[in-house]
Amino acid sequence: MADMQIPVPPKLGKREQTKANNRQAILDAARIVFAEMGYGETTIRDIIRQTGLASGTFYNYFKSKEEVFQALMDDAALRVRPALRDLREKAKTEEQFVRGTFESYFRFIAEDRQTQHMVRRNTGAIRVRMDTPQIIAGFDELQQDIESAIERGLLPAVDADYLTASFVGIAFEIADRMLERENPDVDAAIEFATNMMLAGLKAVPVVTDS
Repeated sequence: MADMQIPVPPKLGKREQTKANNRQAILDAARIVFAEMGYGETTIRDIIRQTGLASGTFYNYFKSKEEVFQALMDDAALRVRPALRDLREKAKTEEQFVRGTFESYFRFIAEDRQTQHMVRRNTGAIRVRMDTPQIIAGFDELQQDIESAIERGLLPAVDADYLTASFVGIAFEIADRMLERENPDVDAAIEFATNMMLAGLKAVPVVTDS
Protein backbone atom coordinates (compact mmCIF):
# COMPACT_ATOMS: atom_id res chain seq x y z
CA MET A 1 0.00 0.00 0.00
CA ALA A 2 1.40 3.38 -0.98
CA ASP A 3 2.15 5.84 1.78
CA MET A 4 -0.70 8.26 2.37
CA GLN A 5 0.21 11.82 1.55
CA ILE A 6 -1.01 14.30 4.13
CA PRO A 7 -2.00 17.52 2.36
CA VAL A 8 0.03 20.53 3.36
CA PRO A 9 -2.03 23.68 3.90
CA PRO A 10 -1.15 26.46 1.48
CA LYS A 11 1.13 29.16 2.82
CA LEU A 12 -0.41 32.52 3.51
CA GLY A 13 0.52 35.36 1.24
CA LYS A 14 2.55 38.21 2.67
CA ARG A 15 -0.49 40.41 3.25
CA GLU A 16 -2.53 37.62 4.85
CA GLN A 17 0.42 36.67 7.07
CA THR A 18 0.82 40.26 8.21
CA LYS A 19 -2.87 40.44 9.08
CA ALA A 20 -2.67 37.16 10.99
CA ASN A 21 0.44 38.36 12.86
CA ASN A 22 -1.18 41.68 13.78
CA ARG A 23 -4.31 40.01 15.09
CA GLN A 24 -2.27 37.56 17.14
CA ALA A 25 -0.12 40.40 18.50
CA ILE A 26 -3.27 42.16 19.71
CA LEU A 27 -4.57 39.01 21.39
CA ASP A 28 -1.23 38.27 23.04
CA ALA A 29 -1.00 41.84 24.32
CA ALA A 30 -4.59 41.83 25.57
CA ARG A 31 -4.05 38.56 27.44
CA ILE A 32 -1.12 40.15 29.30
CA VAL A 33 -2.92 43.41 30.06
CA PHE A 34 -6.15 41.74 31.19
CA ALA A 35 -4.11 39.50 33.50
CA GLU A 36 -2.22 42.45 34.98
CA MET A 37 -4.94 45.09 35.22
CA GLY A 38 -8.25 43.23 35.10
CA TYR A 39 -10.99 43.68 32.53
CA GLY A 40 -12.63 46.66 34.21
CA GLU A 41 -9.45 48.73 34.41
CA THR A 42 -8.09 47.83 30.98
CA THR A 43 -8.55 50.30 28.14
CA ILE A 44 -8.00 49.89 24.43
CA ARG A 45 -5.11 52.32 24.76
CA ASP A 46 -3.45 49.94 27.26
CA ILE A 47 -3.73 47.06 24.80
CA ILE A 48 -2.42 49.12 21.89
CA ARG A 49 0.51 50.33 23.97
CA GLN A 50 1.43 46.72 24.76
CA THR A 51 1.36 45.72 21.08
CA GLY A 52 3.46 48.58 19.75
CA LEU A 53 1.06 48.80 16.79
CA ALA A 54 -0.67 51.95 15.59
CA SER A 55 -4.11 52.62 17.03
CA GLY A 56 -5.64 52.41 13.57
CA THR A 57 -4.28 48.90 13.20
CA PHE A 58 -6.16 47.77 16.30
CA TYR A 59 -9.48 48.98 14.91
CA ASN A 60 -8.90 47.05 11.71
CA TYR A 61 -9.43 43.87 13.77
CA PHE A 62 -11.52 44.75 16.82
CA LYS A 63 -14.08 47.41 17.68
CA SER A 64 -13.82 47.20 21.46
CA LYS A 65 -12.01 45.55 24.34
CA GLU A 66 -15.09 43.35 24.75
CA GLU A 67 -14.52 41.90 21.27
CA VAL A 68 -10.90 41.20 22.16
CA PHE A 69 -11.91 39.48 25.40
CA GLN A 70 -14.47 37.41 23.51
CA ALA A 71 -11.78 36.35 21.03
CA LEU A 72 -9.52 35.28 23.91
CA MET A 73 -12.31 33.25 25.51
CA ASP A 74 -13.08 31.62 22.18
CA ASP A 75 -9.39 30.81 21.69
CA ALA A 76 -9.26 29.07 25.08
CA ALA A 77 -12.47 27.17 24.32
CA LEU A 78 -11.11 26.00 20.97
CA ARG A 79 -8.00 24.64 22.63
CA VAL A 80 -9.74 22.71 25.41
CA ARG A 81 -12.80 21.38 23.57
CA PRO A 82 -11.08 18.55 21.61
CA ALA A 83 -9.59 17.01 24.76
CA LEU A 84 -12.89 17.29 26.62
CA ARG A 85 -14.84 15.60 23.86
CA ASP A 86 -12.24 12.89 23.27
CA LEU A 87 -12.29 11.74 26.89
CA ARG A 88 -16.10 11.76 27.04
CA GLU A 89 -16.39 9.75 23.84
CA LYS A 90 -13.87 7.18 25.10
CA ALA A 91 -15.51 6.82 28.51
CA LYS A 92 -16.71 3.31 29.33
CA THR A 93 -18.21 4.06 32.73
CA GLU A 94 -20.17 6.82 34.41
CA GLU A 95 -17.15 7.74 36.52
CA GLN A 96 -14.85 7.99 33.50
CA PHE A 97 -17.32 10.31 31.78
CA VAL A 98 -17.66 12.59 34.80
CA ARG A 99 -14.01 12.54 35.84
CA GLY A 100 -12.75 13.06 32.30
CA THR A 101 -14.89 16.15 31.87
CA PHE A 102 -13.66 17.83 35.04
CA GLU A 103 -10.07 16.66 34.72
CA SER A 104 -9.57 18.00 31.19
CA TYR A 105 -10.92 21.42 32.10
CA PHE A 106 -9.16 21.83 35.45
CA ARG A 107 -5.78 20.70 34.11
CA PHE A 108 -6.10 22.97 31.10
CA ILE A 109 -6.76 25.97 33.32
CA ALA A 110 -3.99 25.04 35.76
CA GLU A 111 -1.34 24.33 33.12
CA ASP A 112 -2.04 27.23 30.74
CA ARG A 113 -0.44 29.96 32.82
CA GLN A 114 -1.54 32.87 30.66
CA THR A 115 -5.15 31.73 30.63
CA GLN A 116 -4.94 31.04 34.37
CA HIS A 117 -3.76 34.56 35.16
CA MET A 118 -6.39 36.07 32.91
CA VAL A 119 -9.16 34.01 34.52
CA ARG A 120 -8.01 35.00 38.00
CA ARG A 121 -8.24 38.71 37.25
CA ASN A 122 -11.38 38.65 35.11
CA THR A 123 -13.92 36.36 36.74
CA GLY A 124 -16.64 38.99 36.51
CA ALA A 125 -16.05 39.57 32.81
CA ILE A 126 -16.00 35.84 32.14
CA ARG A 127 -19.37 35.44 33.83
CA VAL A 128 -20.93 37.91 31.42
CA ARG A 129 -19.12 36.51 28.36
CA MET A 130 -20.48 32.99 28.50
CA ASP A 131 -22.28 33.50 25.18
CA THR A 132 -19.28 33.54 22.86
CA PRO A 133 -19.60 31.26 19.80
CA GLN A 134 -16.96 28.73 20.81
CA ILE A 135 -18.11 28.54 24.43
CA ILE A 136 -21.69 27.96 23.30
CA ALA A 137 -20.43 25.30 20.89
CA GLY A 138 -18.63 23.65 23.80
CA PHE A 139 -21.82 23.62 25.89
CA ASP A 140 -23.72 22.14 22.94
CA GLU A 141 -21.09 19.41 22.56
CA LEU A 142 -21.34 18.62 26.27
CA GLN A 143 -25.11 18.24 26.06
CA GLN A 144 -24.82 16.08 22.93
CA ASP A 145 -22.31 13.84 24.70
CA ILE A 146 -24.54 13.62 27.78
CA GLU A 147 -27.55 12.65 25.66
CA SER A 148 -25.44 10.05 23.86
CA ALA A 149 -24.16 8.66 27.18
CA ILE A 150 -27.73 8.41 28.46
CA GLU A 151 -28.78 6.53 25.33
CA ARG A 152 -25.88 4.12 25.79
CA GLY A 153 -26.80 3.54 29.42
CA LEU A 154 -23.57 5.15 30.59
CA LEU A 155 -25.42 7.85 32.52
CA PRO A 156 -28.82 7.60 34.21
CA ALA A 157 -31.78 8.96 32.24
CA VAL A 158 -31.93 12.33 33.98
CA ASP A 159 -32.79 15.73 32.51
CA ALA A 160 -29.94 16.40 30.05
CA ASP A 161 -30.46 20.17 30.13
CA TYR A 162 -30.13 20.31 33.90
CA LEU A 163 -27.19 17.93 33.90
CA THR A 164 -25.35 20.06 31.33
CA ALA A 165 -25.95 23.15 33.45
CA SER A 166 -24.71 21.26 36.52
CA PHE A 167 -21.45 20.25 34.83
CA VAL A 168 -20.86 23.81 33.66
CA GLY A 169 -21.69 25.40 36.99
CA ILE A 170 -19.54 23.02 39.02
CA ALA A 171 -16.61 23.27 36.61
CA PHE A 172 -16.54 27.06 36.50
CA GLU A 173 -17.15 27.65 40.18
CA ILE A 174 -14.64 25.10 41.46
CA ALA A 175 -12.02 26.25 38.92
CA ASP A 176 -12.57 29.80 40.15
CA ARG A 177 -12.02 28.80 43.78
CA MET A 178 -9.10 26.57 42.85
CA LEU A 179 -7.27 29.43 41.16
CA GLU A 180 -7.81 31.73 44.13
CA ARG A 181 -5.53 29.50 46.20
CA GLU A 182 -1.81 30.15 46.36
CA ASN A 183 -0.92 26.56 45.43
CA PRO A 184 -3.90 25.11 43.57
CA ASP A 185 -4.37 21.37 44.15
CA VAL A 186 -5.77 20.24 40.81
CA ASP A 187 -6.15 16.61 41.86
CA ALA A 188 -8.19 17.64 44.91
CA ALA A 189 -10.44 19.80 42.73
CA ILE A 190 -10.98 16.94 40.27
CA GLU A 191 -11.76 14.50 43.08
CA PHE A 192 -14.18 16.86 44.80
CA ALA A 193 -16.11 17.74 41.63
CA THR A 194 -16.23 14.13 40.46
CA ASN A 195 -17.46 12.73 43.76
CA MET A 196 -20.04 15.47 44.17
CA MET A 197 -21.44 14.89 40.68
CA LEU A 198 -21.52 11.10 41.06
CA ALA A 199 -23.26 11.34 44.43
CA GLY A 200 -25.75 13.81 43.02
CA LEU A 201 -26.58 11.62 40.04
CA LYS A 202 -27.57 8.83 42.41
CA ALA A 203 -30.12 11.08 44.08
CA VAL A 204 -31.64 12.65 40.95
CA PRO A 205 -34.86 11.02 39.72
CA VAL A 206 -34.74 9.59 36.23
CA VAL A 207 -36.90 11.05 33.50
CA THR A 208 -39.61 8.68 32.32
CA ASP A 209 -41.61 8.95 29.12
CA SER A 210 -45.18 9.99 29.83
